[in-house]
Amino acid sequence: MDVMPQQDPESRQPPEPSPQDPCVMPAEGATAVLPPPPTLRTTLRRAAFGAVAAGVLLAGALVAAEDGEDAPREPGPVERAEAATTAGSPASLSDLTALIGDRQKWVESHPTDAPSLATLGTAYVEWARRSADTAYYARAEQALKRSLDARPGERGNGEAWVGLAALANARHDFLAAKRWGETVKKQQPKTWSVYPVLIDAYTGLGDRQAATAATEKFGELRKGVPALARTADLYRRQGWREDALATAREAADRAPQPAEKAEALHRLGELAWERGEPEEAVAQFDAALRTDAGQLASLAGRARALAALDRTDEALAAYQSALEKLPRPEYALELGELYESLGLDGDARTQYAKVRQMVAEAKRAGVDESLVLARLEADHGDPDTAVELLRGQWTKQHRSAAVADALGWALHRAGRSWEGLEYAERAVDTGVRNASYAYHLGVIQRELKDYGPARRHLEEAVRTNPAFSPLAAPSAQEALDALGEPPPGGPGGMEPPPPPPRAPGSEPKRETKPEAPAPAPSKSPSPSAPPLPSPSASRSP
Repeated sequence: MDVMPQQDPESRQPPEPSPQDPCVMPAEGATAVLPPPPTLRTTLRRAAFGAVAAGVLLAGALVAAEDGEDAPREPGPVERAEAATTAGSPASLSDLTALIGDRQKWVESHPTDAPSLATLGTAYVEWARRSADTAYYARAEQALKRSLDARPGERGNGEAWVGLAALANARHDFLAAKRWGETVKKQQPKTWSVYPVLIDAYTGLGDRQAATAATEKFGELRKGVPALARTADLYRRQGWREDALATAREAADRAPQPAEKAEALHRLGELAWERGEPEEAVAQFDAALRTDAGQLASLAGRARALAALDRTDEALAAYQSALEKLPRPEYALELGELYESLGLDGDARTQYAKVRQMVAEAKRAGVDESLVLARLEADHGDPDTAVELLRGQWTKQHRSAAVADALGWALHRAGRSWEGLEYAERAVDTGVRNASYAYHLGVIQRELKDYGPARRHLEEAVRTNPAFSPLAAPSAQEALDALGEPPPGGPGGMEPPPPPPRAPGSEPKRETKPEAPAPAPSKSPSPSAPPLPSPSASRSP
């Protein structure tokens, strides 16, 4: 259903009747009797009062006219959404709705207005992303292609190309997003709007060096809160917690608009959750929702943190609210695992079925949710299917830390721990402080009888976030307890675990481990964008 702009209703006040109006009835009773003529003294006094009153009224009228002329008009929802887009900041969902309705109405009568079509298509992408309504992705693609038909990208319509890059990222087609984004960067290197989509594409492809360089360039071209937000995300992915927290707090303090501030508060909630501080996470997610009720992702973040605090009934209600307003398959998977941890196996199976249904619906809309489906299959379905799905992602060069971790774990669950070790190590080696990644690597090393590193990574998982998962966190603690304390006098054997047996006459299959790129060196800091700290700087444990 198309969303239409919201307009203020016209005044319903009836007009004041005129004294000469023949429909106005004459006064009745005492007021109809003519008063006696005033005395001369009264007449003079009234004239003096009248002159003073006239002067006061005239001055007031002049002041009112000047105030009305100089006072700035309050921007409407369409103008607010346009201003947010121009600044590289998120618009509120209500303002975004108004912008979509306004552009829909305009392009009906101006079907070849390329800039308006590009704006409409990009707004559709943002709406679909923030509402999980994947039907809008097809509308976005149609609007952006119409924009390019009216004016090709080579003739200055770079914003339509940027919109297609954003659409590809939203559909998890990071290679296509990279191609569109780099085309714009090559032709218009100072177009700041292309760098956020390039950052997302490089991150999805696991190219940390390119993502770092794009973040730095974005900070040079677009100062202020948007640059701070992207820099905080970069620090988080590199595991630089103190830097991420300080930068995210600055972004929240400086955010001028509710939607932008709510997004910054949500980021603080995510950072608190990853540090194993669920009470702080709940407080930040609550603050985000109070600031902007359209910050729907905070509903799921709040549910996750409430579950960690054993406020189970509240967590279940929060998850159900999140899925009602923002039906993303990863939230359904989290709710299913919470049900399973409570022994509610029937409810868990219902949620897992919903995950498969949501993934299938997303696929019909062109959205690839293979990563979520593979996580479901690895732990609650067929691990071999999970391996196949994730091998497909790896072939598409989707080699983020999340995909590497999931592939390593799926291989372990499929009985191929030796193969999974390489991918699990790759995920942890990115530096991101993710308790789940450390847990997976520790379990795989324990299976391979590499007990020293296994103990270290399981301890890291429990220390990083003791309640990182209602199912996996207790398993991490049990695995750590089963390993016990290290033997006195240090480790006994330092040899690596033996390779798995192979059939006689067969050659061992060797797979080259891709080299993880190092972060780009820091550049000179600018007044508005924080400098990227050196990898040698001290980091929090």
